[in-house]
Amino acid sequence: MTPSDRNILVVAHARRDDTVDAARRVVSALRQAGARAVFSRDDRDDLEGAFPLDGVGTLGEDVAVGEIELAIVLGGDGTILRAAELVRGGTAPVLGINMGHVGFLAESERDDMDDAVRRVIDRDYRVEERLALSVRVKDSTDAVIYETWALNEATVEKASRERMLEVVIEVDGRPLSSFGCDGVVVATPTGSTAYNFSAGGPVIWPSVEAIAVVPLSAHALFARPLVVGPEAPIAIEVLERTSGVGILWCDGRRSHELPPGARVVVRRSSEPVRLARLHPPAFTDRLVRKFRLPVTGWRGPAPEIS
Repeated sequence: MTPSDRNILVVAHARRDDTVDAARRVVSALRQAGARAVFSRDDRDDLEGAFPLDGVGTLGEDVAVGEIELAIVLGGDGTILRAAELVRGGTAPVLGINMGHVGFLAESERDDMDDAVRRVIDRDYRVEERLALSVRVKDSTDAVIYETWALNEATVEKASRERMLEVVIEVDGRPLSSFGCDGVVVATPTGSTAYNFSAGGPVIWPSVEAIAVVPLSAHALFARPLVVGPEAPIAIEVLERTSGVGILWCDGRRSHELPPGARVVVRRSSEPVRLARLHPPAFTDRLVRKFRLPVTGWRGPAPEIS
């Protein structure tokens, strides 16, 4: 691949001035390196007039997803999830540069942006594969009526505030428990610090291949968070006695209504999400930094002597 053949997708939360300026700088750096910046049609429309877009490609129009080398994301975790959706079906890893607040999925902060782009141009990064979820919805006749995927979580929730869902949980083909609840979160290790975390679920290190199942406000004695093996399919059935309807949300981006009798089957996807990493994996440090955890008084292990 020659430098002129290099297509770098730039995904920007383009409604903020600092992000628009960052996008301009990234496009300029890629041009100078002989690579081509590519935008989705929506991002391109949002950035039209903010700076010159001559020579910039458009994803799905003149550049196919399979031709993308890497995606640089300027924004928070929501923008990174959107980027993962845009490159789904290709092999491009996603590199997040945090322009928001927590930015748990981001690899760099805005102050390190120029160095991050330089390392992308030099291909000085490693790729980390993250477990993703395959999600299917079946109706009461067991026909598949909806299919999607998730990087963070798939959540079955009540659609009406005053109603309660009646569900039965199945793990690895066997029924586990039924109860009334506000919903159930099925999360990956990547999503364990997102909705799962807010719901009281466990934080799972990215190197651990597991899936968390967390009931939301369940009316049951046995409704604790579960951690199951990645090969075990999980099913959530909305029981016929449910008085309302539920809704499936995946990563807070894709949704589908769930009538009584619907069955949501969640399993490990055969297609992981690829994240570009610039720094050694230190998930503990990331937790401490992002959640501002108190570590004062830590003495630490004695330094190794080579």
